[in-house]
Amino acid sequence: MKRSRRKSSRGPRDEMRCEYQLDYRKARPNRFARLFQGGAVAVVLDPDVASVFQSPASVNALLRSVISALPERTRRQAKAG
Repeated sequence: MKRSRRKSSRGPRDEMRCEYQLDYRKARPNRFARLFQGGAVAVVLDPDVASVFQSPASVNALLRSVISALPERTRRQAKAG
């Protein structure tokens, strides 16, 4: 029996498909999940900014000092919004 070719309904490669068939049997646990427990947020720094810092702790230290320098009114507005 000769196999017939299905017409490809795909558009240009830069478009997403309507549906994806995923094989969940091959899925693995997220190895980064433990890093984001406890309400952590990931932020991507531009390369020129990231080059200034040696570690995530130094970024956090600088941000905490900037937050402490903000007027109390500004800090309350940031927490609320």
